[in-house]
Parts: sequence; C-alpha cells; structure tokens
Amino acid sequence: MYDCIVIGGGPSGLMAAIAAGEQKKNVLLIEKGNKLGRKLAISGGGRCNVTNRLPVDEIIKHIPGNGRFLYSAFSIFNNEDIILFFERLGVPLKEEDHGRMFPVSNRAQDVVDALTKELKRLNVEIRLQTAVSKLLMDDEKVLGVRLQDGSEIRSKTVILAVGGKAVPQTGSTGDGYAWAERAGHTVTELYPTEVPITSKEPFIQSRQLQGLALRDVAVSVLNKKGKPVVTHQMDMLFTHFGLSGPAILRCSQFAVKEMKKNGGAPVQIRIQTLTEFNEETCFQYLNQLVKKEPKKSVKNLFKLLAPERWLLFLLGRCGIDPSKPCAEVSQEHLRKLAHELIAFTMDVHGTLPLEKAFVTGGGVSIKEIDPKTMASKKKKGLYFCGEILDIHGYTGGFNITSALVTGRIAGMNAGKESSH
Repeated sequence: MYDCIVIGGGPSGLMAAIAAGEQKKNVLLIEKGNKLGRKLAISGGGRCNVTNRLPVDEIIKHIPGNGRFLYSAFSIFNNEDIILFFERLGVPLKEEDHGRMFPVSNRAQDVVDALTKELKRLNVEIRLQTAVSKLLMDDEKVLGVRLQDGSEIRSKTVILAVGGKAVPQTGSTGDGYAWAERAGHTVTELYPTEVPITSKEPFIQSRQLQGLALRDVAVSVLNKKGKPVVTHQMDMLFTHFGLSGPAILRCSQFAVKEMKKNGGAPVQIRIQTLTEFNEETCFQYLNQLVKKEPKKSVKNLFKLLAPERWLLFLLGRCGIDPSKPCAEVSQEHLRKLAHELIAFTMDVHGTLPLEKAFVTGGGVSIKEIDPKTMASKKKKGLYFCGEILDIHGYTGGFNITSALVTGRIAGMNAGKESSH
C-alpha cells in the first residue's frame, strides 16, 4: 500500500513525486517510457527553458489558456521558488531574453539528472516501462491503479501527471483523458496551440518564400471584420506549408479559435514589416527617400526596409519594377508599397496537427479542480497537474512553469492527505 502514486515522469510528475517524497511518504512514480523527463530533455532546443523570471502577473498573461487559475498556486510556490529549487539541487540558472531561464551549463540533461537524483535521495520508488491501464476507484474515492499486465497497486492518493497529446514521441499520447472522464471529470475539446500554421496561398504552395525569416515584425490574427484579435511582435518564418517561428506559434491558438467561429473558413493574418509607421507615415517616409536619391534604383533605395527576398516579393505584388529609377515610380504605386509594408495580409487555412504542436489546448476542466491543492472535486484522493489540465501558455518557459508549480502543489497536498 502506497501513500501516493504519481503517473507520469515528465516535469509535473517529477515535481509532484519530489514534493510528496519530502514529507517522508511512501511514493511510487510510474512512467510508461524507458526514461524520465523525456520532454524536459528536448525542451528549449535541448537546453531546457526551466521557467521565466517575469513578474507573476506577466507570467499569467503569457498563459492565455486559463492562466488566472494559477494565482492561488503561485501564492504558495512560484517561478522564483522554482529558480531557488534548482539552485539548491545544484543546477544554477541564468536569465536570457524575455526573462527565459536556462541552466548555466546549457544542458537540459542536467535538469533531468538533478530531479532523478533528488527522487532517489527521497527514496521515491520509480518503475519505468510500466503502463497503467486504469484507475481503481469506488463511488467516493480513488483506490489505486491497474497496470496493463493486470496487476493492481493500492494507494491512498493518485496524481495524474500524464501530459497532453502534443509531442507524442515523448510519451504524452493523451492516455489520461479517459481516466479523468471515468472519475467524473469533464475534458474540454482538445486543439493544437503553439503550432505552425498552414496556408494554401499560391506563393506558399509554390514555395516562393520558403525559408525566409522576418525579424521583429508585428503579426496579427484578424477577425471577420478585419480587426486584430491578437498581435505579437517577434520573428517569423515562411515554410513550404505555411508559417512558423515565435510570432506565429503565439498567434496560432487565436487563428484556430477564429476558424472555429467562422465554421472552418480561412482566417486572415496581417504582417507589419515596419512596426514604427502607419500607412500614411510610411508613404511619406518612402517619398522622402525618393526625393533624396531619385536616380537610385528602387531595389537599392529600399533595400534597408526589408530583407531582399521579402522586398522583391512585395514590389512584385505592387507591380513595381525593382530595377527602375525611383523617380519613375508613381505616387499610386508608392502608396501600394506603403500598404504592403504595413498591412500585408494573407489567408491561412489551418495548422499542423496536434501531434506536431508544442502544447495541447483544452484538457481536464479547471472548474472541477481545487486551485489551492490541485485536488479533484469529483473524486477523493485524485490530483491533477501539468498539461492534462485545461491550461496552456506560450513557449518561453510558461508551460513548464505551470507544470512545475501545479506538480509541486499536487504533491504537497497528496502527501498531506495520505496522512489522514
């Protein structure tokens, strides 16, 4: 008989098992894969973006999927506590752009190794390559788990830390949703977030811009009335199937939601190349440049405005010959160019599938989870943490922060409950 069984050896499960183990509880961590922390080891390009140093309010803003639910948890354990936690385990962290925190060593494996070592120190029992087939429960409470080999393990509490459906090669294949539903929970519709976007625009299909990166542009998702639903100013990339890069990943969930609203019709994305102008001031600026050097060719005069491939593409859309002298370009054509530099719009038609997304949108409804303890309101002794919950953030250390914080709270409280 265990005090606590944690299912799932990802960030939230490792943290939950440590928090329960710190209370000298008899804890079992079950992972169906052959090693712990597989998603951690590949996150942040193999460097592991452990958390983010922004103030708590900012972190919540960067978790557009129900981030506000985390306020109670953050009052008990927050991003600064995560930083201290890893420093104590001997993994010093450093801050990079936008508050992102990485191990000083730049090695994700150091994070995984430190967590594994701490589990061993706390005598947490670990079973790898062990798959759970179902939760054991009666009408009131959870009783343990049944494994796929048919054997049953009893426990006073069970923590579901099995992840979502994104990045399935790390083992998060959505197993937990059916278990949660059997325990009486609602699972909201799942959809991909932080995912590249697909487009059937002819210039995408012809791969004309494939591999072109735009730096620090403002990307907006437009609603049916042409008003921006969201805007992110970051880098982006044209690919053979559509769009990718940080700005696009952040916009993706809003594109998915707009398409749902429009019954699956394409949604428009707007790219503002020159972020410090509007159309009128951009038009005036182009005119000033032309006045200064009227003999220069269009391509040479405007080459500082945008990467060459992008500029030539936009000139082509405006019907402007890049090799002719600037003085010969009509005001009407200059206006068109100003419009394209400020409000280039294109249709997008979908996203890559959930399996290709970085993060799962949707999950176990947070209305049925106690925000102070991560306990199920439906079944005594059952706890949830990490990506199985209907909580999702942008990339940049926000999802992992949510996983580590909810894992910590779930483990602390499951440990306490098992003493009663």
